[in-house]
Amino acid sequence: MRAYRLHEFSGPDGWKLDDLPSPTPGVGEVLIRVRAASINFRDLLVAKGIYNPTLKLPRIPVSDAAGEVVACGRGVSRFQPGDRVAANFMPGWVDGAINEHKGQSALGGAAEGVLAEEVVLPETGLVRVSDRLSFEEAATLPCAGVTAWHSLFLAGAIKPGDTVLTLGTGGVSVFAVQFARLAGARVIATSSSDAKLSRVHQLGATDLINYKTQPDWEKTVRKLTGGVGVDVVVEVGGAGTFPRSLRAVRSGGTIALIGVLTGQGQIDPTSILMRSVKVQGIYVGSVAMFEAMNRAIDVGGIKPVIDRVFPFENAADALRLMESGSHFGKIVIHV
Repeated sequence: MRAYRLHEFSGPDGWKLDDLPSPTPGVGEVLIRVRAASINFRDLLVAKGIYNPTLKLPRIPVSDAAGEVVACGRGVSRFQPGDRVAANFMPGWVDGAINEHKGQSALGGAAEGVLAEEVVLPETGLVRVSDRLSFEEAATLPCAGVTAWHSLFLAGAIKPGDTVLTLGTGGVSVFAVQFARLAGARVIATSSSDAKLSRVHQLGATDLINYKTQPDWEKTVRKLTGGVGVDVVVEVGGAGTFPRSLRAVRSGGTIALIGVLTGQGQIDPTSILMRSVKVQGIYVGSVAMFEAMNRAIDVGGIKPVIDRVFPFENAADALRLMESGSHFGKIVIHV
């Protein structure tokens, strides 16, 4: 079978297509024919050696994939050949709180990834995907979808009438808009592009802010909320945007801290303390969260937003599009 492997920390150029032996499922494991994979900003950081510069190479990249069960190892009871499945970002995180052991099962990082024609994974780390979704759509869910779900419904505990602030129009932010609207929340969305803001408005964002023309966007957020601030911020920017998010959230509100798109830096905790703001780090989520999200997607009729689908042979171009930052929603590779 063919699989991409990261051979050197040189970004997209480090991905090389190799011929490898087909894997065989062991006890409690499932062999999956991968049909589609999607990429995340984390995959770019891994490829550049920023995410983990001590990662042993070569390594199969990418955490998100969907496909069909081909064969089951001894003792497998949850799936059978022909079932449509997606891999959880951390197959070892089935339920409960995250711990170090569960975190070490993260695909495409500590563990081998899924950008291959075939992969073997434990049955407990897989979820069934809806027949309503294509394999390409299902492949967008494991990281971005579950991260947005975790941020809003577990960390943020949003309810109808709450106000959510999303930053940018990448995969997590777009899912957050869709899920928040499904829950009856008001959504304030930011972007540097009016064209992207128009698209996110079509998905349900009720208030739009171009942060290039309104660089003090947190002041606009305050005005839009009558000086109170939002209930939840889906914070994907990191140190570069966090201080503004802190001024945009209400006292007692939640900042779901997800990404480092704007780099790292120091944060003054005084306002967090004085205003009782909850800052919750979000490292994707469990199989149980994934399954709950899938039920909501089915009931709500949500369709994942895909910017572009690349053929398997041009997978590195998908990573280059991620690097450009020009995408809206998810970037997918058809395997």
